[in-house]
Amino acid sequence: MIKVLFTAVVLLTSHLLLSQPDTDIFLMDISASEKGLEISNFKNISNNPGYDSQPSFALDALLYAGTENGQTEIKSYNIASGTTERINQPTSGGEYSPLLAPDGVGFTAVRLDTTGLQRLYYYKNTGESQQLIEDLQVAYYAFYDKNTLLASVLSDDRLDLVLVDYTQKKWDTIVLNSGRSIHKIPNTRAMSYTVLNEDGNYDIYQLDMETRESFFITELPIGIQDYAWLSESKLILGSTDKLFIYDLFGTGEWKPAADLSNYSFQNITRITVNAGGTKLALAAELKTE
Repeated sequence: MIKVLFTAVVLLTSHLLLSQPDTDIFLMDISASEKGLEISNFKNISNNPGYDSQPSFALDALLYAGTENGQTEIKSYNIASGTTERINQPTSGGEYSPLLAPDGVGFTAVRLDTTGLQRLYYYKNTGESQQLIEDLQVAYYAFYDKNTLLASVLSDDRLDLVLVDYTQKKWDTIVLNSGRSIHKIPNTRAMSYTVLNEDGNYDIYQLDMETRESFFITELPIGIQDYAWLSESKLILGSTDKLFIYDLFGTGEWKPAADLSNYSFQNITRITVNAGGTKLALAAELKTE
């Protein structure tokens, strides 16, 4: 397999979610074009000093982890009105990795307390919270259904991928040295995850949720950890200020999809696409003068 070398900045991210870069959240509309993707209605929705990252779509809103008074809180940006609000009750620690909960009402997030305790919590729409899974130091995760999630959890000096039935409080380890980008693949009974390979890059795998078998999809470019699904057969990622698409039925290469160098950011990290495939959000650093 020919490796595609991207010009990318490797972000040395702590498994404990500390020492994060100064990033903002950018939202845009996307549509297919002959050259890849057409970008419109581009905007910086956080425009806030500090760490604003980990965006995820939730019905008519975009959730993200954002800095407020020196703490990392969960923010909700209403796409229609353009307004933002904090939706968790402040704690002495920080909240990260927000997702809409499977019940479609509350949301979930990883909380890192000042004691070092790191757990996944469920938050009611009132802001109150409760631990979703005890005894697991969840770092990154995605839901498959109302009973099941796939998560990278802290294990010594690495992350391990575990499949969790959180209603039964049971879990099984799938693979060691997993990455942070975990997704439910649209319109399938499968999820995807990444594993650190012997070259120090991340490979994407598909996990069949019925058979529990995993299948190799492709390798992420050098220095890239994050990707998203545009559809059940196309993946997208960001590198520096450009977007690239991988087609499962294509040539086996990441192909350029959009050049965003005219916009005011650089060093794309997190990326997410809404369920309809019409909106994309990413976290990136503001360009310096």
